[in-house]
Amino acid sequence: MAIKSFKPTTPSRRQMTVVDYRGLSKVKPEKSLLESLKKTAGRNSYGRITVRHHGGGNKRKYRIIDFKRDKVGMPAEVKTIEYDPNRTAFIALVQYEDGEKRYILAPHGLKVGDHVFSGEGADIKPGNCLPIANIPLGTMIHNIELIPGRGGQLVRSAGGAAQLMAKEGAAAQVRLPSGEVRYIKMNCHATIGQVSNIDQENQNRGKAGKTRHLGIRPTVRGSVMNPCDHPHGGGEGKSPIGRPGPVTPWGKPALGYKTRKKNHRTDKQIVKRRNGK
Repeated sequence: MAIKSFKPTTPSRRQMTVVDYRGLSKVKPEKSLLESLKKTAGRNSYGRITVRHHGGGNKRKYRIIDFKRDKVGMPAEVKTIEYDPNRTAFIALVQYEDGEKRYILAPHGLKVGDHVFSGEGADIKPGNCLPIANIPLGTMIHNIELIPGRGGQLVRSAGGAAQLMAKEGAAAQVRLPSGEVRYIKMNCHATIGQVSNIDQENQNRGKAGKTRHLGIRPTVRGSVMNPCDHPHGGGEGKSPIGRPGPVTPWGKPALGYKTRKKNHRTDKQIVKRRNGK
């Protein structure tokens, strides 16, 4: 899908670009696959802010997505390709031969009327879900399981695609979109293809209001606060940081600070870190 721009009727319209949704089905979401979403605005049960910058935003319903793809051996027809307000990717409503409907992540290139299949005997084409043991090397995959049967956890956002690099015994090496190469068990499932809405990263919101519609509240710079609110606060006029580098409101280094545990249990699963080390 292409990126759409607008006539500059206002300063924000001059900058704003959106994904052209003409390729999506003009239908209401499947009611049986909707759930209510509760808003907390970043507050806990005591009413205290525990996550900053959360609050407001448009009212949404959650679409129940089938990340497990556990209906094995039964083909399903793609009925619609829909927008999902809860994620960057598009979703596809599929109907199985027994009449059951489910939402799946729509891969790039999937069209209404196509058929998708889950199981060992599936063809290598976008939307089909197979164990990694049955996928040829070099194939682009998404919605990758880390634990067999738990459902896909990796590579689920718009435009994402991982590549199957090698197979060694009971594990396969997969290169993730970040550049990291890690081991995945051979009996874990993955879906063929690249996640849809690949132009999502190129759109420009254009104005602050669009960010507010997403439920994201403004960020206030620490340098304009008082010393009691932020380590950068206080001083007359524009003051320097006054430290070796910028820090968070809680005094931790804000740039390049390592937060991963030194002896993380998954270190042995990582062949190559995303920064090449």
